[in-house]
Amino acid sequence: MSTKKAGADRPKEIDFSTLNELFLISGPCVIESESHCLDTAHQLKAITQDLRMPLIFKASFDKANRTSLSSFRGPGLEKGLEILQRVKDETGLPVTSDVHGTDQLGAAARILDLIQIPAFLSRQTDLISGAAGTGKPLNIKKGQFLAPQDVRHALDKARAAGAVDLLITERGSSFGYNNLIVDFKSLAILRSLGAQVVFDGTHSVQLPGGDGSSSGGQAEFIPDLVRAAVAVGVDGIFLEVHQKPAKALSDSSNALPLDRLKAVLELGLEIDRLVRPRMNSRTGRL
Repeated sequence: MSTKKAGADRPKEIDFSTLNELFLISGPCVIESESHCLDTAHQLKAITQDLRMPLIFKASFDKANRTSLSSFRGPGLEKGLEILQRVKDETGLPVTSDVHGTDQLGAAARILDLIQIPAFLSRQTDLISGAAGTGKPLNIKKGQFLAPQDVRHALDKARAAGAVDLLITERGSSFGYNNLIVDFKSLAILRSLGAQVVFDGTHSVQLPGGDGSSSGGQAEFIPDLVRAAVAVGVDGIFLEVHQKPAKALSDSSNALPLDRLKAVLELGLEIDRLVRPRMNSRTGRL
């Protein structure tokens, strides 16, 4: 028996060109298993439906930039996309994942509703152009090594390849060794480039390579950074979540516990409702 829901029961796909409310991109860092993915997606859907908040479910089919060769990378392209398709069928949620090479784009575009370019690949011309050429909305994660104004080059590449719906995600900048810091001026600069701006509250507290053979993190600061980002003005929030972060197979130190998500979002939405009506729709500034 098919678990796919009838069209009338499926949430509408997000139209970024007309969206004027805070949205969420969320899920586990990596696809750990089909059952874990589905359980997380159903819980996220329940939380965001209660808050009337648009949601895109995110989980990586391959973590190609793990610190250690022995670290868990995920189920791979084929199996991972099968699992994400089942998430779509069972929950009706739009889904996203990151791609690492142009050879993955054809298969990914058949399943994903939003294609994500990883931060470390945010200057890769062929990947950005190819992803834009699929016609899918594109989320480029700003490289930790990029000044915010230099993101315009990545956006130019995507637009030249036909991209219309473009998101740029701030995820912190390298600050010395094994540390990231968020310069909140970056959000205002990114908004001036004409793309939807997303704040990644979980990778921004990451300590790359901070645990020696893996990255560390300071998850206790996630709620603080989310509040600050929404107050500055963003279009969306990106949060990786897990039921038991200590047991997560990737990014365990900077995942937000799933049972804390609703409280973080509730306060973020309150701030957004206060700030958004007062902001210039073109510049994103008060």
